[in-house]
Amino acid sequence: MPIIDADAIARDVVARGTPLLARIREEFGEAVIAADGSLDRKALRARVFGDTAEAVAARRRLEALTHPAIAAEMEARSAKAGGPYQILDIPLLAEGRSRARVDRVLVVDVDEATQVRRLQARDGATLSEARAVLAAQADRNTRLAAAHDVIRNDGDITALAAQVERLHGAYLAAAGVYAGGRAQAQ
Repeated sequence: MPIIDADAIARDVVARGTPLLARIREEFGEAVIAADGSLDRKALRARVFGDTAEAVAARRRLEALTHPAIAAEMEARSAKAGGPYQILDIPLLAEGRSRARVDRVLVVDVDEATQVRRLQARDGATLSEARAVLAAQADRNTRLAAAHDVIRNDGDITALAAQVERLHGAYLAAAGVYAGGRAQAQ
């Protein structure tokens, strides 16, 4: 099934040389541009994640620049992808963004401590940076309340694979895809 990843698209739309990166440079200055001309994500995170009024305002300005470009690219990739269903990986969906574009909401859930550890490992963030990023997003209860389906991602890969396979079958059945002359089991 096609997976359209908003985080990957977010990186693509601000790649070195893109018009959007130039706009970010104009808005936030040279301090958020790395020596090679790419976006200095760590410097930008430090500027936009926090609970100060300045950080919140900066994050809103950044979102006003990036979210329309990300949404447009997601739509374009979705239109090309086809398939009986698609996975739109949208981390900020629970905040109310883009919900109208989806039929079901799947939350891949872990406890907050695991989220923090994984964010630190992925981004090389400090503990306080990781917590600031998570504080700017919907909390776990809000995400779970928005979900039609939940996959727990705190066990081994076999348990994760079984949950994914079960939902895949249910999604195929909901899409009307038949296997062996009958609908896939839900």
